[in-house]
Amino acid sequence: MSQTLPPPPPPPVPPASSAAGESGYQKFRNEMLAGGASDQSGEPDLAGGPRAIVGLLGIVALLVLLGIASPWALLFVLGLLVCVFLHEVGHFVTARWTGMKATQFFLFMGPKLWSFRRGETEYGIRLLPLGAFVRIIGMNNLDEVDPADEPRAYRNQSYPRRMLVITAGSLMHMIIAVVLLFGLYTTKGRLEETGRVEVAVVNPGDPASEGGMRDGDIVLSFDGVTPASSERYIELVQSHSPGDIVPVVVERDGQVLELEIGLGSNPNEGPAFGKAYMGTSSRSEADYQQLGVGEAASRTVTDLTGALGQAVGGVVKVLNPVNVYEHLVGTNEDLGSRPTTVVGVSRFSGLLGDEDGLAGIIALLAGVNVFVGVINLFPMLPFDGGHAAIATYERIRTRRGGVPYRADVSKMVPVAMTMIGLLAFMFLTGLYLDIVRPIGG
Repeated sequence: MSQTLPPPPPPPVPPASSAAGESGYQKFRNEMLAGGASDQSGEPDLAGGPRAIVGLLGIVALLVLLGIASPWALLFVLGLLVCVFLHEVGHFVTARWTGMKATQFFLFMGPKLWSFRRGETEYGIRLLPLGAFVRIIGMNNLDEVDPADEPRAYRNQSYPRRMLVITAGSLMHMIIAVVLLFGLYTTKGRLEETGRVEVAVVNPGDPASEGGMRDGDIVLSFDGVTPASSERYIELVQSHSPGDIVPVVVERDGQVLELEIGLGSNPNEGPAFGKAYMGTSSRSEADYQQLGVGEAASRTVTDLTGALGQAVGGVVKVLNPVNVYEHLVGTNEDLGSRPTTVVGVSRFSGLLGDEDGLAGIIALLAGVNVFVGVINLFPMLPFDGGHAAIATYERIRTRRGGVPYRADVSKMVPVAMTMIGLLAFMFLTGLYLDIVRPIGG
């Protein structure tokens, strides 16, 4: 590691804004810029007592209710909590390793429920299950630090050390994804297409249903042609005209059945409107294929590389307010650009678990870790990538051998608050969609 740059003079202490008279806005702003709850004189150092018992029982009750509704969803949420915890472990361990002072390590946000102190760090649980945080002192020029602790402040460390600490959370997500996928591939196997088409859903009252087709049927042939993919199956259907009667051979529970289906006219608005229509949702059949250790490692790398590219594109689409609005008004059905929340993903995890079991939950957790790791590096506060961008800007502005340049993050507050507003809008929109138009519903 490179040596720590000599610390600049301590920043001027602003008027007593951290005291009990600090406004709610100022407290929120300071905590957002600090990357977690700031040390406030009005907040008790340790927590516990009756409020802690009630709060913790409330959190446990929510998890029990989730488990009753769907054990698979509970397993996914617990796995997600472990991933969030490990994200903060990444920040905490690298901060301690590089000599920075971490004063708090909390699971969840909001008011303190329970905590204990070990050494210079307070560990505990807060009320709102909305992530976690590690409080590292001196994240920026507005963060007040005891002069005796200035040498251990984040802002006074070398650029490589700051970048290591601030990106450690996202790196941890990538490590988790690698471990999950590699473990899945070496035990259960990798889900690969078999070259057959499975009918996922048959709409009641539509031509396929009237002709005897059922959910789960495997399409062996359509008018004498064997479709090798869901896309090819759709092409075969649309190559006919509404009213045609087509022979369809399917496999159901190990038996081969010959059906005759009269095609209808697609009533749904869009490019397929008026074309031949079966009234089915199909997918390419897939099954788990055993992989050796070497091939599992290779597939893990290639699959995660592809997932990284998709996640980067997904972040851009999801953060686009136009896409959010289109989903809200129902004119966009692209799941890759749809905002969602833990409510929606948890519901989807329950459906996936019912279908694929533990393997499906592991694969979903791996994908979520990749996406969260990427979005967390978005170069804007309050994401970790915002702190990384500030550190990079300061490095560029610092002359070789000169006094380290320190950016005035107060100028970033309006932009950061705009981002907070956008995230709040996306969250509310995602929650609305998850409830009104749930994924897989």
